[in-house]
Amino acid sequence: MSTPTTTGAPRPLTLAVVSAGMSDASSTSLLADRLTGAVREALSPVPVRVERIELRPLAHAIADHLLTGFPGPQLAQALAVLDRADAVVAATPTYQASYSGLFKSFADLVGADVLEDVPVLVAATGGSARHSLVLDTALRPLFTHLRALVLPVGVYAATEDWAGPELETRIRRAGAQLARHLAPAAQGAPGSSGTGGAAGGPGRAGTDAAGGSGAAGADGAPGADRGPAPAGPAPRASAPSGPVYDGTAVPAFADLLAGTAR
Repeated sequence: MSTPTTTGAPRPLTLAVVSAGMSDASSTSLLADRLTGAVREALSPVPVRVERIELRPLAHAIADHLLTGFPGPQLAQALAVLDRADAVVAATPTYQASYSGLFKSFADLVGADVLEDVPVLVAATGGSARHSLVLDTALRPLFTHLRALVLPVGVYAATEDWAGPELETRIRRAGAQLARHLAPAAQGAPGSSGTGGAAGGPGRAGTDAAGGSGAAGADGAPGADRGPAPAGPAPRASAPSGPVYDGTAVPAFADLLAGTAR
């Protein structure tokens, strides 16, 4: 993932768009284009630099790399795009209820850490709606293995979906979700803050900001020379004996049984 600038001004975000369409004017490439437009619209006015990776022209180079272990110039450039991407849109046609072989062959060449913590929006096309589970059974596990942050919303487009308005609604929803994940990066300040944490942005910066906002981060580490601690309220006579979930104490199982007996 590329590194944010040190200024507060929005910086251009790099969106890598991987399309495994098998023809020059494929429905897979069209779906990738529509998703890209939705992301750009949702992020406006933040500038977005889109870098397309069409796998069809790279098919021979991908096969050669799998056989020899060395990428050609064009394939090396495509892999470098993923290395500097802030987010990825990945679209594939569906074959035998899974991603295409070309798509999987390209994914086999992606380094183990390249997509770590990078938001990925998965998409697929197919001849009928019965293949729609490809998003959850094939694409999601693949990018989870690559340590990417796979968005909860994916888009599957069957042939009949292109005739109705529902597909456009799903495309816009997915684009808006990816934009929300990119909002902290768009602020342009590294490690910034609580802004990243409040926006729900992914990555270590948001986690560190959330961790640094606790009492230890605000008042200093234990043992810091800050004078005597202010007197607080008297402690309660008894503390909950069970675990705490979402800030609510849950009684221990034995206490529940005792209450039932009474």
